[in-house]
Amino acid sequence: MAGSFELKLAKNGEFFFNLLAGNGQVILKSEMYSSRSAAENGIASVQKNSGDKGQYECKTSTSGKPYFVLKAKNHQVIGQSQMYDSESGCDNGIESCMTNGSTTTVKDLTGG
Repeated sequence: MAGSFELKLAKNGEFFFNLLAGNGQVILKSEMYSSRSAAENGIASVQKNSGDKGQYECKTSTSGKPYFVLKAKNHQVIGQSQMYDSESGCDNGIESCMTNGSTTTVKDLTGG
């Protein structure tokens, strides 16, 4: 089963999206966007940049857990992963994002 995006509306009225793997696991979460079109542009940016390993950066949280961010060509962060227990988990997350990020399936869960 292929990955997909979920476009959602937060309680504060802002939009965000998640990239899901085929098994439904969240791979990448976006920032909050003030408009639907900005969130849709974020999805398009993931689709464009997710296949380029050079657009990923592994980081370490303040609690010592590894995670990754996906950046656009302008170095703006598009999305962030969950926290992983190991560097290899982070690497696997990047591989999953690279595999699933180009999906064109977008599930609109905004109710609009």
